[in-house]
Amino acid sequence: MAARGAREERRPLVARRPRAPRRWRRTAAAAVLLVETLERAAFFGVSANLVLYLNSASFNWDGQQASRAALVFLGASYLLAPVGGWLADAYLGRSRAITLSLLLYLVASSLLPATAFADGRRSFCGEMPVLPLAPACRSPDCTRISPTPYCAPTLYSGLLLLALAASSIRSNLTSFGADQVMDLGRHASRRFFNWLYWSINVGAVLSLLVVAFIQQNIDFLLGYGIPVGCVGLAFFIFLFATPIFVTKPPTGSQVSSMVKLALQSCCPRLWHQHSVRDPQGTQPLPNQRSPQTGPSSQEDIANFQVLVKLLPVMVTLVPYWMVYFQGLHLRIPNIFPDNPANSSAALRAQSSGYKIPEAWLLLANVVVVLILVPVKDHLLDPLLLRCKLLPSALQKMAVGMFFGFASVLVAGGLEMERLQYVHHNQTVSQQIGKDVYYAAPLSIWWQIPQYLLIGISEIFASIPGLEFAYSEAPRSMQGAIMGIFFCLSGVGSLLGSSLVALLSLPGGWLYCPKDFGNINNCRMDLYFFLLAGIQAATALLFMWIAGRYERVAQAPTSQSCPSRDRG
Repeated sequence: MAARGAREERRPLVARRPRAPRRWRRTAAAAVLLVETLERAAFFGVSANLVLYLNSASFNWDGQQASRAALVFLGASYLLAPVGGWLADAYLGRSRAITLSLLLYLVASSLLPATAFADGRRSFCGEMPVLPLAPACRSPDCTRISPTPYCAPTLYSGLLLLALAASSIRSNLTSFGADQVMDLGRHASRRFFNWLYWSINVGAVLSLLVVAFIQQNIDFLLGYGIPVGCVGLAFFIFLFATPIFVTKPPTGSQVSSMVKLALQSCCPRLWHQHSVRDPQGTQPLPNQRSPQTGPSSQEDIANFQVLVKLLPVMVTLVPYWMVYFQGLHLRIPNIFPDNPANSSAALRAQSSGYKIPEAWLLLANVVVVLILVPVKDHLLDPLLLRCKLLPSALQKMAVGMFFGFASVLVAGGLEMERLQYVHHNQTVSQQIGKDVYYAAPLSIWWQIPQYLLIGISEIFASIPGLEFAYSEAPRSMQGAIMGIFFCLSGVGSLLGSSLVALLSLPGGWLYCPKDFGNINNCRMDLYFFLLAGIQAATALLFMWIAGRYERVAQAPTSQSCPSRDRG
């Protein structure tokens, strides 16, 4: 009876009314999308200006220390995603895992506004130590040792807890939302993933346009208080909508079963020494098998075979996440044009006028996604479905990788053109913050095509990637599989950063220490073309693996595993 109860899913309370399921399923999905928007707004609100916050006079961390903390936070928020998915599959269930993660999110995110004012910092971190005056470091052999950053244990602990909560929500909320519309058909699931990605980008827009601006120009206390409010509202909405949710209890830990099967496949001799087998040597003796309420051993084997087929497809997507751009040094126009009537006033406006923040150019990618998702959902997908030409998720992902490859080629061509102006000494100086950059006279708007292409690629690669990971994963491992998908996307981003660091070493294309922050003596164009080559090679490998996966899935032998439970 315990095994039977563990496999049953709890229906929403209001679904017992006539004609209620379809309406309330959509309401439940809408609640999940709203929670996703608020959580993403909070996440980007925390990470957008984290380096600037740690660099401020409140903490006085140097640039390297602050950048390292931000990198640890972002990396952990992706790499810990499988942990949250595994906990939900094995012990908590998705609904309880999301609830506890939001509660942890609320507590951990409150640490940042609590340390944004003096009394709060003293309560959590103690008094800031007074640094002794160091002698001038003029010798080339002189090395300056950076002091231990103030409040580092408290802030690192809070950021790691925040990353754990964010990664758990990322891996569980996606599949939990798809569960709400699963009974409405495959088309409803496809539409849910479209609007899920749209909701993620809405949260990014809210953070970049509002929260980040408040943090940088008004007050960090208010700027970090807004993410806490977003998480609190998300927590309230999720609890309020719990009666209409379809929830599924945990089915037991299959990750440990997968590890055992992997050890049996890779190291049969080693495994044989640590296991007790019957005379035929096929199964453990009955008295040696631990009772389990989850899937049977046959299901474990079938799910392990599915995992072996899924992982190569997801791993070949890793280089796609490397395709993100470094800022090009182009002319950034003022938000408000200078007044040419008074030359001195014009000079003052040029030095202190409001320029478009270069980070805002990333919104071009987000705006493209916000526009194209409704077009794809209401026009493109229904048209292709009526014409019976709707490609599979893997085919869409291949198209997305092609657009990603094209975006990097465009970026490389633009960088070649920019370097032509640099080599002919046709540059303009512009002040961004406290630093002066020598940029090409080309407008920064020339970067829009590459962000347009990368936005289109996300529509065809990222959204179908989520759909593929959810639909093809065994039901009892959906949380862990979604966590692995997000973890691999984080690995791709870290590999991109590692490639930049490698090429920035002496002799590399990006090694230009005499530029003082400029990249005019670097070969950023070669870096983009290298990314394009990596993307092209992995796209060909992806198409081969995806084609093989689809042929195996369509083969009659795929029906030989009746215990496979696909979500």
